[in-house]
Amino acid sequence: MKKVTKAVFPVAGLGSRFLPATKASPKEMMPIVDKPLIQYAVEEAVSAGVTDLVFITGRSKRAIEDHFDKAYELETELQMRNKAELLKIVRDTVPKGVNCIYIRQPEALGLGHAVLCAAPVVGDEPFAVLLADDLLDGQGGEPVLKQMVDVYNYNRCSVLGVMNVPREDTKQYGIVSTERDVGDVQRVTGIVEKPKPEDAPSTQAVVGRYVLTGRIFDHLRNLKPGAGGELQLTDAIASLLREEAVLSYQFKGVRYDCGSKFGYLQATVELGLKHPEVGAAFAEYLSQRGL
Repeated sequence: MKKVTKAVFPVAGLGSRFLPATKASPKEMMPIVDKPLIQYAVEEAVSAGVTDLVFITGRSKRAIEDHFDKAYELETELQMRNKAELLKIVRDTVPKGVNCIYIRQPEALGLGHAVLCAAPVVGDEPFAVLLADDLLDGQGGEPVLKQMVDVYNYNRCSVLGVMNVPREDTKQYGIVSTERDVGDVQRVTGIVEKPKPEDAPSTQAVVGRYVLTGRIFDHLRNLKPGAGGELQLTDAIASLLREEAVLSYQFKGVRYDCGSKFGYLQATVELGLKHPEVGAAFAEYLSQRGL
């Protein structure tokens, strides 16, 4: 029984919605309190048993590689100053036994193409895909990807993380149709990318978490480019459905759309209130402001 030990992080996007902040720094490196978005996604993956982190990068993404690299000068300086706690934080950015692999996506040809770039590393194994833009705060401290891997281990098929959205928002997501209308785990019967509200088969929207079987690569290779010459992961999943079971999973937790300014601010406030160092003081400050 093959376990999910590899996770793919498509991080080649431009982050244009956050310009000028992302002009010289990747959007994935934007911090929520004291950790960049990509660090939250990596920690979620590692907590689910992932040992190989596959980053699909592009131009101007060097900061991500530097973040997960060993920082000799910084570590030496912290050690000399007896900053043991800070030294541990720096060294634990990538836990021992976890590997970082970087693959350059030569052209921005869509999410499907970014995932396909990982095929030489992943092979025919099951793997996870995490979009750092979607910061997911698991209920009760259980990371969302861990929840999904548990569903995969029980059912042995691809799993899509979904949440219900207002019908008027379906045009912003991939939307699934399922065999039943109730239950956290459902078999997917169809998936469509960004349908108009009146055409949407349901309000179950796929967010940035996937556990996929290696068969998805064959379907990605056989895809014809869609609008803008891009390969859509949604289209490959729709093709995969004809061959094997795919499940939707209504995850337990809260999703913050950090690809939008409003979602980013929401995450900053909510995770700031939970932060062990500054949470209490931040809550008092908001209370004094009448918020």
